[in-house]
Amino acid sequence: MSKAPTLPLPPYLNLDPKAAAEKLPDPIDTTRFAKAAAFCAKGRADMARRGYAPDGQKRLRKFSIWEITKYLIPIAPAHLRRVLKANPDLPQGEGVGGSKWFTLEEVLVLRHYFHQEGVSTKEYLPYRPEGLPAKVVAVANFKGGVGKTSTAAHLAMSAALDGYKVLVIDLDSQGSMTSILGGKVPDEWSTVFPLIAKDYAKAVVAENEVRAAGGQPEIALDETLKEALGVTSKDVIQKTHWPNIDLIGAQLNLYWAEFQIPVWRMGLRNWPLWDGLTNFLEDEGVLDKYDIVFLDTPPALGYLTINGLAAADILLVPLGASFLEFDSTGRFFDMLYSTFASIEDGENTAARAAGLPELKFEWDVVRAIVTRFDASQQTDMANVIQAYFGDFMNAYRQDYTALVGQAGEQVNGIYEADYRDFNRDTYVRGRETFDRTYAEFKELLIGSWWRDTQMEDK
Repeated sequence: MSKAPTLPLPPYLNLDPKAAAEKLPDPIDTTRFAKAAAFCAKGRADMARRGYAPDGQKRLRKFSIWEITKYLIPIAPAHLRRVLKANPDLPQGEGVGGSKWFTLEEVLVLRHYFHQEGVSTKEYLPYRPEGLPAKVVAVANFKGGVGKTSTAAHLAMSAALDGYKVLVIDLDSQGSMTSILGGKVPDEWSTVFPLIAKDYAKAVVAENEVRAAGGQPEIALDETLKEALGVTSKDVIQKTHWPNIDLIGAQLNLYWAEFQIPVWRMGLRNWPLWDGLTNFLEDEGVLDKYDIVFLDTPPALGYLTINGLAAADILLVPLGASFLEFDSTGRFFDMLYSTFASIEDGENTAARAAGLPELKFEWDVVRAIVTRFDASQQTDMANVIQAYFGDFMNAYRQDYTALVGQAGEQVNGIYEADYRDFNRDTYVRGRETFDRTYAEFKELLIGSWWRDTQMEDK
């Protein structure tokens, strides 16, 4: 009778403590973190250059006639070629014969030409009512890894390809959005930090005028606040490799705003700390210079996120189709309610006593978006999430595709990927994932603008 084979033990049994101890390094002190950070910084720079040119600068690729006529301008390829031949003053692209490639700047020129000369029933330029400010769009959630930055970046790129002028503001000190857009942010003075500091400093100056009139001691302005008073939008907004996307970037020092903002609030209790970003966008005329402002927020409901949410007209909340992400998102909405209702209650108690208008936070629309969706495994959970969130939920679920993964590995958005690097069908399917997300977002955007025009007419 043969002996039964001995099954191997699980790997976590019969471990030798002495052997385990011999594998340990010497105890770690704090300086080791600095060394790890330095290695990561070097690696991050090296990996980021995968999506950059040899000189370290990101450049946007060119677009073929096939792409332009399929995705960007609603005309037939043959008609575009005829128009180019008949109008030598228009951008002619690079290449010979039917294989021509155009920069996005050239595509924007062609858009405006067809808007003036093309068929009136076609949309060569996207809907944008005159006289109304830009729409501010915040992409936010508690949980990290749900696709906030990816969603914000691809919506910004979609809108830029659609012809809108876009400003992206990175509120996350990790700076992932800044990396995607090739931003250069040497310190916190190139972020939103001085903008919020300026708002507080202006409030202190106004308070000191009142105190001086009443013979009361003034609130001191330190050197940081004095310097912030001179900061303008030109000091923090930078161009990107996209001709119609500008950026206010982020870097690690931006996180200090989370500690400094409550200190400022303690120094001047009537300073509305949530309005710093809103006031910058309005007072500096930023909302008149752009069509859409996208805010990429940190994965926490801190003071920077509160500023972003208070400034937003549209709130998008990405989440994966899993129980944990659904649960976390529910808690995020609960915290939004608690935070903003608390601000309203606190401010309105004083406002009612003084006979002043009451504060009320409102958003044009709020939508949750399922990202990284795998229909083969997550359909049931996505249906449950859809049922509970109801009209807070986007109809389209954003699939995860090979194109999305490869673009992320190269620190590029999918719209920056050259379709010649893929099978054509793979590219079309991958692009459709974000095109459909953008289509649903654009419907929210133009609907909000149209409703605003109707309210102005009343």
